[in-house]
Amino acid sequence: MPEHDVVIVGAGPAGLTAAIYAGRSRVKTLVIEMMMPGGWMAVTDTLENYPGVGTVKGAELAQRMAEQAKGFGAEIVTGSVSSVETGGEGLAAVVGGERHAARAVIVASGTNYRKLGVPGEVELAGRGVSYCATCDGPFYKGEEIAVVGGGDSALQEALYLTEFASKVYLIHRRDEFRAVPILAERVAESGRIECLCSNVVERINGTDGVDSVDIRSTKTDEARTLPVSGVFLFVGLEPRTEFLGDTVETDDRGFVLTGQDMKTNVRGLLAAGDCRSKLLRQVSTAVGDGATAAFTARQFLEDGEW
Repeated sequence: MPEHDVVIVGAGPAGLTAAIYAGRSRVKTLVIEMMMPGGWMAVTDTLENYPGVGTVKGAELAQRMAEQAKGFGAEIVTGSVSSVETGGEGLAAVVGGERHAARAVIVASGTNYRKLGVPGEVELAGRGVSYCATCDGPFYKGEEIAVVGGGDSALQEALYLTEFASKVYLIHRRDEFRAVPILAERVAESGRIECLCSNVVERINGTDGVDSVDIRSTKTDEARTLPVSGVFLFVGLEPRTEFLGDTVETDDRGFVLTGQDMKTNVRGLLAAGDCRSKLLRQVSTAVGDGATAAFTARQFLEDGEW
């Protein structure tokens, strides 16, 4: 018999919610998280649209969810899942050569930030190029920095970075931001953010650290160099699903295809949260996915039907 009823890959809001629901159903649950409980939520400075809690620090909400999951009996361990075995009678998540067998597996592995793909990005990663404002923002107190992107994350993190930086250049390739209007309004009112729409980054410059970025206007083709000491990139997401190989059906971007019940094409394997092909990626939608996945998994464990 498998050691666990359910193994959950990822401890973001989807994985932790699944663990809470599974634990309350007295389902023996193991959660495997490669970073820290909460995923990207844990390194998000502030959440203000999660229903019923008002404004809350991402790390605080992550801790609450993790403690709640543990309180209902879920075990949370740190590790990087290299593959999910789907053959035979059951499934297993493999971590460092060790198999964690389960009757069902819920993949809630989330996303990685998409790379911009310009010269200097890889070379200066961790030395001025960052994908996490909460992690690295305090290093840029009183300095000028750039944020690249036009969605909710880019604008929210640009606003957060004004707590440290003397000036933030917000660079976006389109004419208008894709973020919700309230964030665009706050950016316009900030006083420390200069918006550079219709511009693309062509190169990030520096040797031991970032000292400037080269940008070009998509309208006039005018080139400029901005003297900045940090560049924060928020240009989209890509699924963290490479460990699934080609056994699970995905869309053309690699996000896992599921039904409304979170079932994949593989018996016993479900997906929830941001790694799933869906319209909206928010903490609230991830929580709904996690609850649904745990409910479906429990039904599967009880009756064996898929």
